[in-house]
Amino acid sequence: MKLRVSAVQYHLHTIQSFDDFAKQVEHYIKTAEEFEADFVLFPEFFTTQLMSTGDEQGEALKISNLPDFTEQYRSLFIDLAKRTNMHIIGGTHVLRKGDRLYNVAHLFYPDGRVAEQAKLHITPTEVNEWNMSAGEDLQVFETDKGTIAMLTCYDIEFPEIVRMAKAKGADVIFCPSCTDDQHGFHRVRYTSHARTIENQVYVVTTGTVGSLPTVDFMRLNYGQAAVISPNDIPFPPRGILVEGEINHDMIVTADLDLQLLYDVREKGSVTTWRDRRTDLYSDWK
Repeated sequence: MKLRVSAVQYHLHTIQSFDDFAKQVEHYIKTAEEFEADFVLFPEFFTTQLMSTGDEQGEALKISNLPDFTEQYRSLFIDLAKRTNMHIIGGTHVLRKGDRLYNVAHLFYPDGRVAEQAKLHITPTEVNEWNMSAGEDLQVFETDKGTIAMLTCYDIEFPEIVRMAKAKGADVIFCPSCTDDQHGFHRVRYTSHARTIENQVYVVTTGTVGSLPTVDFMRLNYGQAAVISPNDIPFPPRGILVEGEINHDMIVTADLDLQLLYDVREKGSVTTWRDRRTDLYSDWK
């Protein structure tokens, strides 16, 4: 099985309306469609751009206002996925469930279905400044191009959760991210590489670029998209199939061959998934 993936380095800037947001999203989608991508990935928290539209007093909206855009967000991406026949990971969007806010990755299928995966590990800023809550369960998602998982930013820094995703059948981990400095960016990037080696999977990651001067905690962004493979003979020595230019407004695209994963798991230079020592440490449950 082969599939083509595109990852968007989404440029955050102040906008005036949801229509401005929709036009920018459609620009990236049309570009990915021209590349004949099967999947396109947007970053974490890219819908915070909608907070810059402001309220009646001209002040930026609060994170608690973001769920008010959910129906428009979903309608936009459902329509684009159906129109282009692509699977779209619509980054993450903040949902309100009861009295709690969740940072939720969305998978929009070409047939109009929508799947959700709440972020499972919440950073101190998300907790202390935005009062976000953590998701409670991990899912993997079947597509006609294979089984995928969506693990958001901080999630990828925990090896146990990626091991669970692999054990549940995921061959490709999509990791939308949002980091504001080099430290955060490299934490996500380096651990993405580690997860591909440990589990012999692909990781597709991207982040926000640009800035939202009026939106607290989104004033700076440091991001780069990358498609990362295990480090073995069929793949590039550094495990990088493609990467973007840091902090540029752009899309990267690469082809993934799932058969290569199956081959290296069976007879690679190392067989890390098969050789884990479950007699010494517990496996996923």
